[in-house]
Amino acid sequence: MAQTLEEKLDAVLTDNINHPAHYTYGTIEVIDVIEGLKLPYHLGNAVKYIARAGHKDPAKTTEDLRKAVWYLNRYISLLEKDEKQEDAT
Repeated sequence: MAQTLEEKLDAVLTDNINHPAHYTYGTIEVIDVIEGLKLPYHLGNAVKYIARAGHKDPAKTTEDLRKAVWYLNRYISLLEKDEKQEDAT
């Protein structure tokens, strides 16, 4: 039996594997932003944690933002290490 439009929409909105609600609010899904911008791993994770802050678990908003900062700091450290190696050659 064919699904109604409402049933299809409900299935997408409650799909915790392919379209989790904490990444699909708004008009653009977070994974689409990360892939569209071709962000490296660390920056993609920072975007993910910033975007979901307050949406997945409002009690963990600060934790999500701290995770984003951790990934940014780690990426900055890698860039600085690469810059030092380039300067040494």
